[in-house]
Amino acid sequence: MKSNYSQIRAMLAITRGSLKAIFRSPSAVIFSIAFPMIFILVFGFIGNGGKLSVNIAFDPKSDTTNPVYASIKTMAGINVVKKTGVALQEDLEKGRITALILIRKSGLENPPLMIDLTSSEAVNPQNLQVLKSILNAVIAGINQQTFNNIPTYAIVNSNVQKIPGRVYRTIDFILPGQMGFSLLSAGVFGVAFLFFNLRQQLVLKRFYATPIKRGYIVLGEALSRVIFQMMTAVIIIGVGHFAFNFTLVHGFQTFMEIMLLSFLSLILFMGFGFIVSSVAKNESTIPPFANLITLPQFLLAGTFFSIEAFPSWLQPICKIMPLTHFNIAMRNIAFEGASLASCWKELGVLGIWTVVVYIVAFKTFKWE
Repeated sequence: MKSNYSQIRAMLAITRGSLKAIFRSPSAVIFSIAFPMIFILVFGFIGNGGKLSVNIAFDPKSDTTNPVYASIKTMAGINVVKKTGVALQEDLEKGRITALILIRKSGLENPPLMIDLTSSEAVNPQNLQVLKSILNAVIAGINQQTFNNIPTYAIVNSNVQKIPGRVYRTIDFILPGQMGFSLLSAGVFGVAFLFFNLRQQLVLKRFYATPIKRGYIVLGEALSRVIFQMMTAVIIIGVGHFAFNFTLVHGFQTFMEIMLLSFLSLILFMGFGFIVSSVAKNESTIPPFANLITLPQFLLAGTFFSIEAFPSWLQPICKIMPLTHFNIAMRNIAFEGASLASCWKELGVLGIWTVVVYIVAFKTFKWE
């Protein structure tokens, strides 16, 4: 006697088979689990575990025998720069240091101490306001714990001395990050999809019937990508400069140095694209592989916010990424007026990455 067909068992069998297919799909696993976890971890670090970091320096004439000095120096999130003389002045003018702090005796019974700040027009006003808030919080804490008999132990001078410097705008931080975002996206996704489709549609195989050598096939396709992306870079910089006052310190010279930096970086990023196009088994696996390369750099390389927002243990990882060094070099060239040659550390890291990436690309690249 035949047993009755079980709709429940059939449904469970379909469910089991469907689950196996989902877990065997890299794109499903990465997009559904890995990427949300990355976002949660990154923004969790910024919101909770992340530490505020403000660079300051103490004036050599500061009174260092008081609790205000000791509290500021040991406070988490305050990075005390120990440079002096010309080096200190240069960092202050370029906005690398939020403020120079002078703690002095006021000559009055109340308050006994006065804190003077010297900053630059190149400093982000928000950072200066944050520093003032930190100093006032430190003073309030000292008042509450030790000096209850006086209204306040110290006061922050509301008149901040400003030295000449270029006005810092949000666009001066955002645009270099967006340029890096554009170059990395185009280099990885554009090249990966391009060469995968050329192999899949047998276009590369048809090229073999012609006298052209294989190297020139790759070079021709890559060159078209470079030309298009350089045009995009010109548009991004042009709109940023003329519409939003993006700083180009030395005008056309700075623009050309940025374009050369962008070209060198794009060559590196395209190497990642060659690797992805070779390891991908089908078109649906390209986005997961590409995002494994691009997404961590978008989040951790100073593209949208400073890497100083991350915990100290995470910052060395950020500084390994090639996009981090592109962003640093571009900001130094555009806003601080550095030359391309003076960014030799960043160029060196990009060069090392280029060599490593193309060794892997040559080993993995497939023609068919």
